[in-house]
Amino acid sequence: MAGLKHPLEGVRVLDLGRHQAGPRCAQVLARMGAEVIKVERLGGEETRYHGPWVRKQSAYWVQYNSGKKSLSMDLRKPEAREIMEKLIKVSDVLLQNFRPGTIEKMGYGYDVLKKLNPRIIMVNVSAYGQFGPYRDQIGYDPIGQTMSGIAMVTGEEGMPPIRAGVPIIDRTTALHATIGTLAALHEREFSGEGQSIDVCLADTGYSYTEIPITAYHGAGVKPKRGENTAPPSGTYPCKDGWVLISAGDQHHWHRVCNALRRPEWLEDPRFATRPERAKHAAEVNAAMRELLGKMTMKEAIAYFTEHDVVAAPVNSIPQAAEDPHPWERRAMVEVPDFLAGSIAVSGDFWHFSRTPAVIGSTPRVGEHNEEILGGLLGYSDDQIKTLRAKEVISERDEYDQVPG
Repeated sequence: MAGLKHPLEGVRVLDLGRHQAGPRCAQVLARMGAEVIKVERLGGEETRYHGPWVRKQSAYWVQYNSGKKSLSMDLRKPEAREIMEKLIKVSDVLLQNFRPGTIEKMGYGYDVLKKLNPRIIMVNVSAYGQFGPYRDQIGYDPIGQTMSGIAMVTGEEGMPPIRAGVPIIDRTTALHATIGTLAALHEREFSGEGQSIDVCLADTGYSYTEIPITAYHGAGVKPKRGENTAPPSGTYPCKDGWVLISAGDQHHWHRVCNALRRPEWLEDPRFATRPERAKHAAEVNAAMRELLGKMTMKEAIAYFTEHDVVAAPVNSIPQAAEDPHPWERRAMVEVPDFLAGSIAVSGDFWHFSRTPAVIGSTPRVGEHNEEILGGLLGYSDDQIKTLRAKEVISERDEYDQVPG
């Protein structure tokens, strides 16, 4: 058999997700070549109209929905229900991230889906999961960072709780959902049956604190913030910014001594082990600050790299955006955009050698209504016009409310 052009070519996904964790899973599947149909409300999903803006286009929206097809319809109408049932029968995956119980009230619980299509895989994304003590509570990314302890092991002792400045829980939950989807697609090749998947933000948070939780659960060890960081491992100021130096492991210490021109420290019992160096961090860090304070960021990175010590810039967002790495590696890619003209979106994180990723543009609201209804489901032009007249489907948007 001939190979596929893209890894997931031939897989069809119905994306009922909103905001980040759900839609990002579907976007990753789209990057791998799946046909992703974004089923959104009339007027478009609400995050189409979330800032920040790039020439009236939402920088938020495009990251989670580029490369998808848009079907904009009112799921409360009986005609829309008929369309959904037809789509379920010809799809491989249905993804949703409503509050637990909502999708069942809408009439699309897994018990219904598998009757319509026994091979379908249902991906459920939520704050606390489809079962568990907090099932009925709502939540967003921060709950995963706080309840799992992340915010209380980040930073130094005495600091208030610290959250990451980007939605790490949403993004990782999306990857958990993607991994589960791929595994279910693989298993289906043998069993011939689909199944449901349940991932949540809270579980993802615990995946980050699994080591200290294991230590406390098994031995009562209570971690202190910053206690396991042996110097020099941290950020240090240079003449024009900050750099990260990471050399906490034992086998790095002789390299650090060479870089600092302190060979005598190799025989000094105060610095013989990681725990001892942590006790005497002030002296090591003072020597680092003295050396780095005389260098630019570029000079410092080159100097420590020459000594085989990990060194990297501590970039601001403008500096990160101007760094050549994401553009040469295609982690960020500029694509055509119907509002902005062109816009940068997340790109190819896999670099398959034969079946490349697909990095598409963001659809207009309901851009693919006719293609999906007419081309895929066989609706006639007259039937589509009737659906539009009854406001079951629409291509109307709300961009007149967007600033700029």
